[in-house]
Amino acid sequence: MAYVKIEEIIEHLEYGMKRALEDAVSRTLPGVSVDSSQLLKEFVKAIGKTCSMWEQVPDKYVKPD
Repeated sequence: MAYVKIEEIIEHLEYGMKRALEDAVSRTLPGVSVDSSQLLKEFVKAIGKTCSMWEQVPDKYVKPD
């Protein structure tokens, strides 16, 4: 098992995460407009409140460099 800093991973993938969240909102709530930067910021905060700083994940989800 490996440990990852989930909040930092999400922040590292910021561009793709913003686009994915925008897409999810538009499909789930058609016609609703959101600020993708603010949405990502709030999402990261929520992750920080519900997950541990270091989350344990199975090795099959981690590929060494």
